[in-house]
Amino acid sequence: MKYKLIALDVDGTLLDDDHQLSEENKQAVAEVTRLGGLIVLCTGRSPQNSIPFMQEMGLSGYVLGHNGAATVRVEDRKVLHQYGMDARGLDPYISYCRERGIHFDVNTAFDMYVDNVEHLTEEANYMYEHFRIMPASLPAWEDFREPVVKFTVFSKPDILDEAQQEWGTWTRQFNILRSGEFFVDLMHPDSSKGNALMNLANQLEIPRHEVLSIGNYYNDISMLTYAGLGVAMDNSPVEVKAAADAITGTNNQHGVRDALLKYCLA
Repeated sequence: MKYKLIALDVDGTLLDDDHQLSEENKQAVAEVTRLGGLIVLCTGRSPQNSIPFMQEMGLSGYVLGHNGAATVRVEDRKVLHQYGMDARGLDPYISYCRERGIHFDVNTAFDMYVDNVEHLTEEANYMYEHFRIMPASLPAWEDFREPVVKFTVFSKPDILDEAQQEWGTWTRQFNILRSGEFFVDLMHPDSSKGNALMNLANQLEIPRHEVLSIGNYYNDISMLTYAGLGVAMDNSPVEVKAAADAITGTNNQHGVRDALLKYCLA
């Protein structure tokens, strides 16, 4: 095949709006794998709740989780690379969220922490159940044994818009990006899906022109522009489509299958 390394976003791309993996997408992934293509997931999710989709597709290989902040090998869950943050630099962002009652979580490669797990709102509880992950209560920074790789804020879009606008006036210490309508992520300034995909491609000695990526949101732009061919879903915002080389169908119409058929299996 022309493309040896294929990076797929998960939510809004590989999965439909009900967060289900269609049989059509699964079969196309299986055929690409059979012919020698390496499928990796490049997602804002934790490796903890994205590896099960790799297993559902019968894949080993790699997950580039937390928007590229942690690259994990599926077979033994070994963290191959991670962008650790200056966790104490998060203190003003945490204070901002606490003062306004905005929910946040703090992530290491595999673990997630919230302010107080016993006082989660109904919306936050639903969100964590939906994404198949259970957080713990946030310890003191000195008690962390693994690097913090991502800080995520979860709230209504207008509240996130206001937070992003305010934080944009602060000293730039983190990569701050919108990873979904209801999510804003803070990461190490070098952490991105594009950089994680580039690092993996270099490690595997796969040239850039043999890399294909498929995504649907602002946090996917860096991997769409890195890949030899970047494909945006039709359900993407216009800015994401503009950054891509091609457009496929929506996530509810098996757009991943269509892209794999057209660019890998034709």
